Amino acid sequence: MDNGILAGLRVVDCGTYIAAPAAAVVMSDFGAEVIKIERPPYGDPYRYIGLVPGMPVSPLPYCWILDGRNKKSVALDLNDHDAREALVAIIRSADVFITNYQGPLVQKFRVAYHDLTPHNPRLIYAHLTGYGEIGDDCDQPGYDMTAYWARSGLMQTMHNANTEPSPSPAGFGDHPTSMALFGGIMLGLYRRAITGQGMNLTTSLMANGAWANSCNIQAALVGAEFLPKSTRSTTTNPIVNHYLTRDRQRFITCCLDPKKDWPNLCRALDHPELIDDPRFRTPELRRANGPELVAIIDASVGSKDMAEWREILRLNDVIWGPVPGTQQAARDPQMEANGVFSEIEPGLRTVSNPLTVAGVEKVKPSMAPKVGQHTTEVLLSVGLSKEAIQEMCASGAALDGSA
Repeated sequence: MDNGILAGLRVVDCGTYIAAPAAAVVMSDFGAEVIKIERPPYGDPYRYIGLVPGMPVSPLPYCWILDGRNKKSVALDLNDHDAREALVAIIRSADVFITNYQGPLVQKFRVAYHDLTPHNPRLIYAHLTGYGEIGDDCDQPGYDMTAYWARSGLMQTMHNANTEPSPSPAGFGDHPTSMALFGGIMLGLYRRAITGQGMNLTTSLMANGAWANSCNIQAALVGAEFLPKSTRSTTTNPIVNHYLTRDRQRFITCCLDPKKDWPNLCRALDHPELIDDPRFRTPELRRANGPELVAIIDASVGSKDMAEWREILRLNDVIWGPVPGTQQAARDPQMEANGVFSEIEPGLRTVSNPLTVAGVEKVKPSMAPKVGQHTTEVLLSVGLSKEAIQEMCASGAALDGSA
Protein backbone atom coordinates (compact mmCIF):
# COMPACT_ATOMS: atom_id res chain seq x y z
CA MET A 1 0.00 0.00 0.00
CA ASP A 2 2.95 2.32 0.62
CA ASN A 3 3.64 2.20 -3.12
CA GLY A 4 0.01 2.79 -4.11
CA ILE A 5 -3.25 0.89 -4.24
CA LEU A 6 -2.36 -0.60 -7.63
CA ALA A 7 1.26 -1.45 -6.77
CA GLY A 8 2.24 -4.78 -8.26
CA LEU A 9 0.15 -4.38 -11.41
CA ARG A 10 1.91 -4.16 -14.75
CA VAL A 11 0.09 -2.13 -17.42
CA VAL A 12 1.10 -2.07 -21.08
CA ASP A 13 0.21 1.22 -22.77
CA CYS A 14 0.29 0.42 -26.49
CA GLY A 15 -1.49 3.52 -27.69
CA THR A 16 -0.89 6.98 -29.07
CA TYR A 17 -1.97 10.49 -28.24
CA ILE A 18 -4.25 10.92 -25.28
CA ALA A 19 -7.37 9.06 -24.21
CA ALA A 20 -6.06 5.50 -23.90
CA PRO A 21 -2.60 6.48 -22.58
CA ALA A 22 -4.27 8.85 -20.08
CA ALA A 23 -6.11 5.89 -18.52
CA ALA A 24 -2.69 4.32 -17.96
CA VAL A 25 -1.54 7.57 -16.30
CA VAL A 26 -4.38 7.26 -13.78
CA MET A 27 -3.27 3.74 -12.94
CA SER A 28 0.33 4.90 -12.57
CA ASP A 29 -0.76 7.64 -10.15
CA PHE A 30 -2.05 4.86 -7.90
CA GLY A 31 1.12 2.78 -8.11
CA ALA A 32 0.83 0.57 -11.18
CA GLU A 33 3.92 0.04 -13.32
CA VAL A 34 3.16 1.36 -16.82
CA ILE A 35 5.19 0.28 -19.82
CA LYS A 36 4.73 2.60 -22.79
CA ILE A 37 5.27 0.91 -26.16
CA GLU A 38 6.50 3.40 -28.77
CA ARG A 39 7.73 3.10 -32.30
CA PRO A 40 11.41 3.97 -32.83
CA PRO A 41 13.03 6.33 -33.46
CA TYR A 42 10.63 9.19 -32.67
CA GLY A 43 8.09 7.58 -30.36
CA ASP A 44 4.50 8.59 -29.81
CA PRO A 45 3.68 11.61 -32.02
CA TYR A 46 1.85 13.04 -29.01
CA ARG A 47 5.29 14.01 -27.72
CA TYR A 48 5.32 16.79 -30.32
CA ILE A 49 1.72 18.03 -30.27
CA GLY A 50 2.82 21.29 -28.64
CA LEU A 51 4.42 22.18 -31.98
CA VAL A 52 1.05 22.19 -33.78
CA PRO A 53 0.15 25.75 -34.85
CA GLY A 54 -2.27 27.31 -32.41
CA MET A 55 -1.07 25.38 -29.37
CA PRO A 56 0.49 27.32 -26.45
CA VAL A 57 4.18 27.93 -27.18
CA SER A 58 6.79 26.46 -24.82
CA PRO A 59 10.23 24.85 -25.09
CA LEU A 60 8.88 22.06 -22.84
CA PRO A 61 6.76 19.18 -24.24
CA TYR A 62 3.98 20.02 -21.78
CA CYS A 63 1.38 17.57 -23.12
CA TRP A 64 3.89 14.72 -22.95
CA ILE A 65 4.86 15.74 -19.42
CA LEU A 66 1.19 15.41 -18.46
CA ASP A 67 0.32 12.08 -20.07
CA GLY A 68 3.74 10.45 -20.24
CA ARG A 69 4.57 10.84 -16.56
CA ASN A 70 5.52 7.83 -14.45
CA LYS A 71 5.88 5.55 -17.49
CA LYS A 72 8.69 3.35 -18.74
CA SER A 73 9.30 3.79 -22.46
CA VAL A 74 10.06 0.70 -24.53
CA ALA A 75 10.69 1.44 -28.21
CA LEU A 76 9.69 -1.46 -30.47
CA ASP A 77 8.86 -1.58 -34.17
CA LEU A 78 5.92 -3.99 -34.15
CA ASN A 79 6.35 -4.61 -37.89
CA ASP A 80 9.45 -6.60 -36.94
CA HIS A 81 9.00 -10.24 -35.91
CA ASP A 82 11.53 -10.14 -33.07
CA ALA A 83 10.13 -6.87 -31.73
CA ARG A 84 6.62 -8.29 -31.68
CA GLU A 85 7.88 -11.39 -29.87
CA ALA A 86 9.44 -9.03 -27.33
CA LEU A 87 6.03 -7.42 -26.90
CA VAL A 88 4.49 -10.86 -26.37
CA ALA A 89 7.07 -11.53 -23.65
CA ILE A 90 5.98 -8.32 -21.93
CA ILE A 91 2.30 -9.30 -22.35
CA ARG A 92 2.92 -12.59 -20.54
CA SER A 93 3.98 -10.61 -17.49
CA ALA A 94 1.24 -7.98 -17.73
CA ASP A 95 -2.09 -7.49 -16.00
CA VAL A 96 -3.57 -4.88 -18.33
CA PHE A 97 -3.12 -4.09 -22.02
CA ILE A 98 -4.41 -0.73 -23.28
CA THR A 99 -4.53 0.34 -26.91
CA ASN A 100 -6.34 2.83 -29.11
CA TYR A 101 -5.01 1.55 -32.43
CA GLN A 102 -7.55 1.59 -35.26
CA GLY A 103 -8.95 -1.78 -36.29
CA PRO A 104 -6.65 -2.24 -39.30
CA LEU A 105 -3.58 -1.52 -37.17
CA VAL A 106 -4.78 -3.89 -34.45
CA GLN A 107 -4.98 -6.60 -37.08
CA LYS A 108 -1.69 -5.63 -38.73
CA PHE A 109 0.30 -5.77 -35.50
CA ARG A 110 -1.69 -8.77 -34.18
CA VAL A 111 -2.60 -7.10 -30.92
CA ALA A 112 -6.32 -7.93 -30.89
CA TYR A 113 -7.81 -9.59 -27.82
CA HIS A 114 -7.77 -13.01 -29.47
CA ASP A 115 -4.11 -12.53 -30.44
CA LEU A 116 -2.89 -11.77 -26.93
CA THR A 117 -5.04 -13.75 -24.51
CA PRO A 118 -3.58 -17.15 -25.53
CA HIS A 119 -0.34 -15.82 -24.09
CA ASN A 120 -2.03 -14.53 -20.91
CA PRO A 121 -5.61 -15.65 -20.12
CA ARG A 122 -5.71 -13.31 -17.10
CA LEU A 123 -5.07 -10.22 -19.22
CA ILE A 124 -7.47 -7.28 -18.96
CA TYR A 125 -7.67 -6.00 -22.55
CA ALA A 126 -8.90 -2.41 -22.94
CA HIS A 127 -9.49 -1.01 -26.42
CA LEU A 128 -10.46 2.61 -27.05
CA THR A 129 -11.88 3.51 -30.45
CA GLY A 130 -13.03 6.70 -32.09
CA TYR A 131 -16.45 5.52 -33.26
CA GLY A 132 -17.08 2.09 -31.75
CA GLU A 133 -16.41 -1.51 -32.77
CA ILE A 134 -18.94 -1.90 -35.59
CA GLY A 135 -20.69 0.25 -38.22
CA ASP A 136 -19.50 2.16 -41.26
CA ASP A 137 -17.13 4.44 -39.31
CA CYS A 138 -15.62 1.89 -36.92
CA ASP A 139 -12.20 1.94 -38.57
CA GLN A 140 -12.07 5.68 -39.15
CA PRO A 141 -9.44 7.68 -37.25
CA GLY A 142 -10.98 9.87 -34.58
CA TYR A 143 -9.55 12.56 -32.36
CA ASP A 144 -11.58 13.91 -29.48
CA MET A 145 -12.29 17.06 -31.52
CA THR A 146 -14.01 15.00 -34.23
CA ALA A 147 -15.43 11.96 -32.43
CA TYR A 148 -16.24 13.42 -29.00
CA TRP A 149 -16.77 17.15 -29.50
CA ALA A 150 -18.23 17.33 -32.99
CA ARG A 151 -19.98 13.96 -33.49
CA SER A 152 -21.83 14.14 -30.15
CA GLY A 153 -23.59 17.41 -30.97
CA LEU A 154 -21.63 19.34 -28.36
CA MET A 155 -19.86 21.52 -30.89
CA GLN A 156 -23.14 22.69 -32.42
CA THR A 157 -24.68 23.20 -28.97
CA MET A 158 -22.06 25.14 -27.04
CA HIS A 159 -22.01 28.49 -28.79
CA ASN A 160 -24.22 31.56 -28.86
CA ALA A 161 -26.54 32.57 -31.67
CA ASN A 162 -24.14 35.29 -32.80
CA THR A 163 -21.02 33.10 -32.93
CA GLU A 164 -19.83 30.13 -34.96
CA PRO A 165 -18.94 26.73 -33.48
CA SER A 166 -15.34 26.54 -32.31
CA PRO A 167 -12.79 23.73 -31.95
CA SER A 168 -12.33 22.16 -28.55
CA PRO A 169 -9.12 22.54 -26.51
CA ALA A 170 -6.54 19.77 -26.71
CA GLY A 171 -7.61 16.75 -24.68
CA PHE A 172 -11.05 18.19 -23.94
CA GLY A 173 -12.79 14.87 -24.56
CA ASP A 174 -9.78 12.58 -24.21
CA HIS A 175 -9.26 13.04 -20.51
CA PRO A 176 -12.91 12.49 -19.49
CA THR A 177 -12.97 9.44 -21.78
CA SER A 178 -9.83 8.11 -20.10
CA MET A 179 -11.75 7.97 -16.82
CA ALA A 180 -14.40 5.77 -18.44
CA LEU A 181 -11.68 3.46 -19.75
CA PHE A 182 -10.05 3.41 -16.31
CA GLY A 183 -13.38 2.46 -14.75
CA GLY A 184 -13.78 -0.38 -17.23
CA ILE A 185 -10.29 -1.66 -16.45
CA MET A 186 -11.08 -1.66 -12.75
CA LEU A 187 -14.28 -3.65 -13.48
CA GLY A 188 -12.10 -6.15 -15.31
CA LEU A 189 -9.64 -6.42 -12.44
CA TYR A 190 -12.54 -6.88 -10.01
CA ARG A 191 -14.03 -9.69 -12.06
CA ARG A 192 -10.61 -11.29 -12.48
CA ALA A 193 -10.19 -11.29 -8.70
CA ILE A 194 -13.41 -13.34 -8.50
CA THR A 195 -13.11 -15.63 -11.55
CA GLY A 196 -9.41 -15.64 -12.34
CA GLN A 197 -10.21 -14.79 -15.96
CA GLY A 198 -9.27 -11.79 -18.02
CA MET A 199 -11.73 -9.54 -19.85
CA ASN A 200 -12.13 -7.72 -23.15
CA LEU A 201 -13.59 -4.22 -22.74
CA THR A 202 -14.02 -1.21 -24.96
CA THR A 203 -15.30 2.34 -25.05
CA SER A 204 -15.19 5.09 -27.66
CA LEU A 205 -14.73 8.82 -27.89
CA MET A 206 -18.09 9.03 -29.66
CA ALA A 207 -19.96 7.19 -26.88
CA ASN A 208 -18.35 9.34 -24.21
CA GLY A 209 -19.23 12.48 -26.14
CA ALA A 210 -22.83 11.28 -26.28
CA TRP A 211 -22.70 10.65 -22.52
CA ALA A 212 -21.41 14.19 -21.96
CA ASN A 213 -24.27 15.54 -24.09
CA SER A 214 -26.77 12.99 -22.84
CA CYS A 215 -29.31 15.39 -21.28
CA ASN A 216 -29.81 17.10 -24.63
CA ILE A 217 -29.70 13.84 -26.58
CA GLN A 218 -32.30 12.35 -24.24
CA ALA A 219 -34.46 15.41 -24.91
CA ALA A 220 -34.13 14.76 -28.63
CA LEU A 221 -34.95 11.07 -28.12
CA VAL A 222 -38.28 11.97 -26.50
CA GLY A 223 -39.10 14.57 -29.14
CA ALA A 224 -38.57 17.66 -27.00
CA GLU A 225 -38.79 21.08 -28.61
CA PHE A 226 -35.43 22.86 -28.68
CA LEU A 227 -35.45 26.63 -28.29
CA PRO A 228 -33.63 28.86 -30.78
CA LYS A 229 -30.12 29.87 -29.78
CA SER A 230 -29.74 33.17 -27.96
CA THR A 231 -26.88 35.50 -27.10
CA ARG A 232 -25.72 36.45 -23.64
CA SER A 233 -27.81 39.61 -23.83
CA THR A 234 -30.94 37.97 -25.22
CA THR A 235 -30.84 34.81 -23.11
CA THR A 236 -34.17 33.37 -22.09
CA ASN A 237 -32.88 32.81 -18.56
CA PRO A 238 -30.91 35.84 -17.30
CA ILE A 239 -30.29 34.25 -13.90
CA VAL A 240 -28.27 31.48 -15.55
CA ASN A 241 -25.84 33.73 -17.34
CA HIS A 242 -22.38 35.28 -17.09
CA TYR A 243 -21.55 38.88 -16.22
CA LEU A 244 -18.52 41.16 -16.25
CA THR A 245 -17.26 42.92 -13.12
CA ARG A 246 -15.75 46.39 -12.88
CA ASP A 247 -12.22 44.97 -12.92
CA ARG A 248 -13.04 43.02 -16.11
CA GLN A 249 -13.39 39.63 -14.53
CA ARG A 250 -16.29 37.36 -15.30
CA PHE A 251 -18.54 35.14 -13.21
CA ILE A 252 -21.51 32.95 -14.00
CA THR A 253 -24.70 32.55 -11.99
CA CYS A 254 -26.51 29.21 -11.97
CA CYS A 255 -29.85 29.85 -10.28
CA LEU A 256 -31.88 26.72 -10.95
CA ASP A 257 -34.34 27.00 -8.03
CA PRO A 258 -36.19 30.23 -8.90
CA LYS A 259 -38.31 30.37 -5.75
CA LYS A 260 -35.19 30.55 -3.59
CA ASP A 261 -32.55 31.84 -5.97
CA TRP A 262 -34.38 34.79 -7.55
CA PRO A 263 -34.91 36.68 -4.25
CA ASN A 264 -31.34 35.87 -3.17
CA LEU A 265 -29.91 37.21 -6.41
CA CYS A 266 -32.01 40.39 -6.23
CA ARG A 267 -30.76 41.08 -2.71
CA ALA A 268 -27.17 40.39 -3.76
CA LEU A 269 -27.55 42.88 -6.61
CA ASP A 270 -28.89 45.43 -4.12
CA HIS A 271 -32.15 45.51 -6.04
CA PRO A 272 -34.67 43.93 -3.66
CA GLU A 273 -37.43 45.79 -5.46
CA LEU A 274 -36.93 43.46 -8.44
CA ILE A 275 -38.22 40.47 -6.47
CA ASP A 276 -41.85 41.42 -7.09
CA ASP A 277 -41.29 43.62 -10.12
CA PRO A 278 -44.16 42.85 -12.52
CA ARG A 279 -41.63 42.54 -15.37
CA PHE A 280 -39.51 39.84 -13.71
CA ARG A 281 -41.28 38.13 -10.77
CA THR A 282 -41.76 34.75 -12.57
CA PRO A 283 -39.50 32.66 -14.83
CA GLU A 284 -41.89 33.30 -17.72
CA LEU A 285 -41.73 37.05 -17.22
CA ARG A 286 -37.94 36.96 -16.95
CA ARG A 287 -37.83 35.04 -20.21
CA ALA A 288 -40.15 37.54 -21.92
CA ASN A 289 -38.15 40.51 -20.63
CA GLY A 290 -34.72 38.94 -20.68
CA PRO A 291 -32.75 41.68 -22.45
CA GLU A 292 -34.09 44.31 -20.04
CA LEU A 293 -33.15 42.23 -17.01
CA VAL A 294 -29.69 41.42 -18.39
CA ALA A 295 -29.04 45.14 -18.81
CA ILE A 296 -30.01 45.80 -15.18
CA ILE A 297 -27.76 42.97 -13.91
CA ASP A 298 -24.93 44.13 -16.20
CA ALA A 299 -25.05 47.61 -14.68
CA SER A 300 -25.08 46.28 -11.14
CA VAL A 301 -22.31 43.74 -11.63
CA GLY A 302 -20.19 46.27 -13.49
CA SER A 303 -20.23 48.60 -10.51
CA LYS A 304 -18.07 46.38 -8.27
CA ASP A 305 -14.88 44.34 -8.49
CA MET A 306 -14.74 40.56 -8.38
CA ALA A 307 -13.42 40.51 -4.81
CA GLU A 308 -16.52 42.38 -3.65
CA TRP A 309 -18.87 40.11 -5.57
CA ARG A 310 -17.21 37.03 -4.17
CA GLU A 311 -18.30 38.01 -0.66
CA ILE A 312 -21.69 39.43 -1.64
CA LEU A 313 -22.77 36.36 -3.61
CA ARG A 314 -21.69 34.01 -0.85
CA LEU A 315 -23.44 36.02 1.86
CA ASN A 316 -26.65 35.92 -0.16
CA ASP A 317 -26.42 32.21 -0.94
CA VAL A 318 -26.27 32.67 -4.71
CA ILE A 319 -24.95 29.72 -6.73
CA TRP A 320 -22.17 31.18 -8.84
CA GLY A 321 -18.67 30.55 -10.09
CA PRO A 322 -15.77 32.60 -11.43
CA VAL A 323 -14.93 32.24 -15.13
CA PRO A 324 -11.13 32.41 -15.15
CA GLY A 325 -8.78 32.02 -18.07
CA THR A 326 -6.57 28.95 -18.24
CA GLN A 327 -3.58 30.83 -16.85
CA GLN A 328 -5.67 31.85 -13.84
CA ALA A 329 -6.97 28.30 -13.42
CA ALA A 330 -3.38 27.06 -13.21
CA ARG A 331 -2.97 29.24 -10.09
CA ASP A 332 -6.36 28.54 -8.53
CA PRO A 333 -5.90 28.33 -4.72
CA GLN A 334 -8.94 26.06 -4.36
CA MET A 335 -7.44 23.60 -6.81
CA GLU A 336 -4.13 23.90 -5.01
CA ALA A 337 -5.73 23.15 -1.64
CA ASN A 338 -7.42 20.04 -3.02
CA GLY A 339 -4.39 18.45 -4.62
CA VAL A 340 -5.28 19.14 -8.25
CA PHE A 341 -1.62 19.98 -8.95
CA SER A 342 1.29 17.76 -8.00
CA GLU A 343 5.02 18.42 -8.24
CA ILE A 344 7.24 16.42 -10.55
CA GLU A 345 10.36 18.30 -9.56
CA PRO A 346 11.04 21.74 -8.08
CA GLY A 347 9.49 24.33 -10.36
CA LEU A 348 7.60 21.80 -12.50
CA ARG A 349 4.07 20.72 -11.63
CA THR A 350 1.45 18.67 -13.43
CA VAL A 351 -2.29 18.02 -13.18
CA SER A 352 -3.20 15.03 -11.06
CA ASN A 353 -6.01 12.66 -11.98
CA PRO A 354 -9.33 13.71 -10.40
CA LEU A 355 -9.79 10.74 -8.03
CA THR A 356 -8.98 11.00 -4.33
CA VAL A 357 -8.97 8.03 -1.96
CA ALA A 358 -9.22 8.87 1.73
CA GLY A 359 -6.06 8.05 3.63
CA VAL A 360 -4.08 7.20 0.51
CA GLU A 361 -1.52 9.44 -1.16
CA LYS A 362 -0.99 9.21 -4.88
CA VAL A 363 2.45 8.26 -6.14
CA LYS A 364 4.73 11.25 -6.56
CA PRO A 365 4.88 11.80 -10.32
CA SER A 366 8.11 11.23 -12.18
CA MET A 367 9.23 12.93 -15.38
CA ALA A 368 7.93 11.56 -18.68
CA PRO A 369 10.56 9.32 -20.30
CA LYS A 370 12.71 9.75 -23.36
CA VAL A 371 11.92 7.45 -26.30
CA GLY A 372 13.15 3.96 -25.44
CA GLN A 373 14.58 5.04 -22.10
CA HIS A 374 13.61 1.73 -20.47
CA THR A 375 13.82 -0.66 -23.43
CA THR A 376 16.76 -2.66 -22.12
CA GLU A 377 15.57 -2.64 -18.51
CA VAL A 378 12.10 -3.95 -19.31
CA LEU A 379 13.15 -6.52 -21.91
CA LEU A 380 15.78 -7.96 -19.56
CA SER A 381 13.06 -8.27 -16.90
CA VAL A 382 10.94 -10.48 -19.19
CA GLY A 383 13.74 -12.85 -20.11
CA LEU A 384 15.38 -11.46 -23.24
CA SER A 385 19.15 -11.62 -23.35
CA LYS A 386 21.28 -8.54 -23.56
CA GLU A 387 22.65 -9.81 -26.87
CA ALA A 388 19.15 -10.22 -28.37
CA ILE A 389 18.23 -6.70 -27.28
CA GLN A 390 21.41 -5.30 -28.80
CA GLU A 391 20.68 -7.08 -32.08
CA MET A 392 17.19 -5.59 -32.25
CA CYS A 393 18.57 -2.13 -31.53
CA ALA A 394 21.24 -2.55 -34.20
CA SER A 395 18.59 -3.52 -36.80
CA GLY A 396 16.26 -0.64 -35.85
CA ALA A 397 13.57 -2.97 -34.48
CA ALA A 398 14.12 -1.48 -31.04
CA LEU A 399 15.73 1.60 -29.56
CA ASP A 400 17.68 1.92 -26.34
CA GLY A 401 17.27 5.52 -25.28
CA SER A 402 18.70 5.13 -21.80
CA ALA A 403 21.90 7.04 -22.56
